[in-house]
Amino acid sequence: MELKNLLVGQSGGPTAVINSSLYGVAAEARLYPEKIGTCYGMVNGIEGFLKGRVLDFEQALPGEELKGLLTTPGAYLGSCRYKLPEDPDDPVYSRLFEKFEEMGIGYFLYIGGNDSMDTVSKLSRYGRKTGSSIVVLGEPKTIDNDLVLTDHTPGFGSAARYVASTVREIAVDAGVYDTRSVTIVEIMGRHAGWLTAASVLARKFTGDNPLLVYLPEVPFDKEAFLEKIEECFSVNNAVVVCVSEGIRDKDGVFVCEYDSEAGLDSFGHKMLAGCGKYLERLVRGRLGVKARSVELNVSQRCSVSMLSAADRQEAVMAGRYGVQAALNKETGKMISFIRESDAPYSLVCGLEDVDRICNKEKTVPLTWITGEGTDLSEDFLKYVKPLVKGNVQIPADEDGLPLFVYR
Repeated sequence: MELKNLLVGQSGGPTAVINSSLYGVAAEARLYPEKIGTCYGMVNGIEGFLKGRVLDFEQALPGEELKGLLTTPGAYLGSCRYKLPEDPDDPVYSRLFEKFEEMGIGYFLYIGGNDSMDTVSKLSRYGRKTGSSIVVLGEPKTIDNDLVLTDHTPGFGSAARYVASTVREIAVDAGVYDTRSVTIVEIMGRHAGWLTAASVLARKFTGDNPLLVYLPEVPFDKEAFLEKIEECFSVNNAVVVCVSEGIRDKDGVFVCEYDSEAGLDSFGHKMLAGCGKYLERLVRGRLGVKARSVELNVSQRCSVSMLSAADRQEAVMAGRYGVQAALNKETGKMISFIRESDAPYSLVCGLEDVDRICNKEKTVPLTWITGEGTDLSEDFLKYVKPLVKGNVQIPADEDGLPLFVYR
């Protein structure tokens, strides 16, 4: 019987562990030489594949070199934000499956977030419609932690750890002067505030910063916000506030739009940034105190300096499980995480119908948001703490700088 080849791609925004999932896929594929021929990688996702851009992992990262993916940030294969057409009769689908057939692809795994799961859904539905035997599976990835039907997503734990660690450092810096000040930290999260919520891990004691946390799940009121800051000054002269980039008012208007028009990305999502700067000016103008804003930006998604060992281990596990599922002819599914217990923390992988996942968003439960929309509950802390555990030693070069693998 002719061996079928495996193809894996990466899509959307990178994370600190998206390459760990890639390692899991490629390493697991090597364990089945009697079932899998060549393990190929899409360069720049679906978009690059359509241009004929692929690599062979045995040539690109032979032997032990593959392990370099485990401590390399970004997306080793390169990424894209390519939206497949809604019309299944669009010629792009036949082109893709013709290319799959030409390369002898029997298994296709796509690592990504919500929009990538939309791609997996469309390809698997086209495959079913045309009677293709090609297996199509989704490997979860997103720092936003907003994929439904999974306990959490690879990438969230490391990003959460980075956010909490950075906010703790910012809070220490903000408190060096005995004068009133407000520091606003803007954190990624368009509709789901999971990453901003993780900033509460920065606290070392009751009453520690961040004193206020604002998520997009709760309507933002700027007058109530200013009142809360005034109240916080009775606790601490240096107030640190963490806000999601996607906070919006009761009318659904993004706070960042108070200042300027937000652009759209290729999927039609508003590209949000700037609410921190707006709030900085609001605080300075209305309260007359020193104010500054800090936008964590891409560092929160790509940094391996605060890589969570638990997150990396689970990302590898998801990658390996995906290959096993592919060999079992599962298709149109996404690998999911099923939490078995909090203490001791344990979880297993599962499979969910990708059609039930794509284009849906998991938000922070309102029951976990306290303090009139400015704090998080113990239930959230119980949920998030296991995900940020464990240190990872990052290899360094002769200058002491991190050593990564490159294409």
